[in-house]
Amino acid sequence: MSKKNEKVKSSSQLPKKGIIYSNYLKRPMDYILALFAIIFLSPVLLIIALLVRIKLGSPIIFKQKRPGLNEKIFTLYKFRSMTDEKDEKGELLPDEIRLTKFGRFLRSTSLDELPELFNILKGDMSIIGPRPLLVQYLPLYNEHQKRRHEVRPGLSGWAQVNGRNAISWEEKFDFDIEYVDHVSFILDCKIVFMTIKKVLKREGISSETSVTMEPFKGSNNKC
Repeated sequence: MSKKNEKVKSSSQLPKKGIIYSNYLKRPMDYILALFAIIFLSPVLLIIALLVRIKLGSPIIFKQKRPGLNEKIFTLYKFRSMTDEKDEKGELLPDEIRLTKFGRFLRSTSLDELPELFNILKGDMSIIGPRPLLVQYLPLYNEHQKRRHEVRPGLSGWAQVNGRNAISWEEKFDFDIEYVDHVSFILDCKIVFMTIKKVLKREGISSETSVTMEPFKGSNNKC
């Protein structure tokens, strides 16, 4: 475990205000804000859905199982951003080929993430929290990395505003756990404003070798 995370407070040692916010205020606020966002953005959602249907086909919504709070599996919703192009063997082509110009635009602006507002309404996700990753990564986490599931996953998170896909997996997880140990209303507000700035600048969308992020293969550090 990095020295950085040896020094942070555990979630059980959060200041009283942090505990009250995390346990009693965060979820109701998420629900209200997500509901208002869906109502306000409904024209945008309908236009994107129509464009996805025209440019990429059906289904419009991409669904995938992801682990959430306490590793409970839920179905994540996103706008589809790739085609279903396959090779002569019937296998899907690499992501960089199936990701169209329109799909890149959706991802670079994070518009593909908007259906996750419905995940927030359902209680699967929060507005701010560690991003929900793939189910197959669960057995690969060390004890430190598993702690990212102590809170609900988020539409955006501390790792996303500190590099997103341009930083290593280990750095991402360190930021996730730092958030878990310091969750507060002020920090969530800070991440929201930083997210808006990142989206407008379209920063950290891709890693150096992938259109998104290389698959996580586990960490050498087992603590």
